[in-house]
Amino acid sequence: MNSFNYFIPTKVLFGPGKLNELAKEPLPGSRALIVVSGGTSMKKYGYLERVQGLLKQQGVDSVVFDKILPNPILAHVTEGAQLAKAEKCDFIIGLGGGSSIDSAKSIAVMAKNSGNYWDYVHGGSGKGQPIKNGVLPIVAITTTAGTGTEADPWTVITHEERNEKIGFGTEATFPTLSIVDPELMVSVPPHLTAYQGFDALFHAVEGYIANIASPVSDGFALSSIELIAKSLAAAVKDGSNIQARTDIALANTLSGFVESTSSCTSEHSMEHAMSAFYPALPHGAGLIMLSEAYFSFFEDKIPEKFARMASAMGMEAEPGNFVKALMKLQKDCGVDQLKMSDYGISKEEIGKLAENAKFSMGGLFDMDSYSLSMAETVSIMEAAYK
Repeated sequence: MNSFNYFIPTKVLFGPGKLNELAKEPLPGSRALIVVSGGTSMKKYGYLERVQGLLKQQGVDSVVFDKILPNPILAHVTEGAQLAKAEKCDFIIGLGGGSSIDSAKSIAVMAKNSGNYWDYVHGGSGKGQPIKNGVLPIVAITTTAGTGTEADPWTVITHEERNEKIGFGTEATFPTLSIVDPELMVSVPPHLTAYQGFDALFHAVEGYIANIASPVSDGFALSSIELIAKSLAAAVKDGSNIQARTDIALANTLSGFVESTSSCTSEHSMEHAMSAFYPALPHGAGLIMLSEAYFSFFEDKIPEKFARMASAMGMEAEPGNFVKALMKLQKDCGVDQLKMSDYGISKEEIGKLAENAKFSMGGLFDMDSYSLSMAETVSIMEAAYK
């Protein structure tokens, strides 16, 4: 493809120690809503306190919303937006992993617009209405390396009453500023490091094999794949390895660039259906479960791309070597034995989950290089079942 559009308006501050620049970097407002998870890590490791202190050095006040779940839900978007309005916040900070930053983006939409967030979502039962009143500015400070959301406009929220987990975004939901400081990632436990790293990998891989991939997205994707193959196992083994953490953080941000210039494919739709019904399932873990069956299906559809990905992962440039390299990396990271059944998913539900994937995020099936039938979708998910 020699025709493409390129638009990434986010200013990215990348590297160890970059969080400190929050004290002097121009900010888009004077009162921030800081969106963090309902867990303890942001307070336990002092990240929230540090951010608030750096903001104060610029005379910026802040309010904290700390209820976000690992798979964020509509109710918390609504509640966070109401708090932002009540506190007259003029910009939103997402601090933490992809769930917090995604939620910050969605809250930024609803802090300036009326109705229900699902009124604006495309796909599923969303109404796809235009966002008429704009979006509050967004600042992303990531403490994980998984979703690439600091470098793309996308936000994934679950409508918990309808079991619809849908990605959504516009040009207005790109962060204004993103800070990627690998020093904030050393506290992530090994299993989450692995889940998040594979999520970043699959963003890059799917973006590379998507039918809208471009020379720009291909460059980002191959670089991301190479970094993850090189350093993810090392980051899982020793979380204090700052060079490995930096490699994976860069791979993650590059995968966000991929998602801004290409697209995920149907693997993400399938996983979103799984974690929409089983929210205790970490997104990255679900993708790992699907990956061998999914990519084995596609490797003969676009063999030249699979050969290039195998090479990026350090293998001979043969199409079948990509999945071999993928499975070796999963074993090296200790995640090769993950099972859907461990999270309560039964094989009898696969048909229902496949239908949900097509209904809620059918748009990603349109990004596939080969058009999957419903029967083929079910077959892939059944082959992945353990």
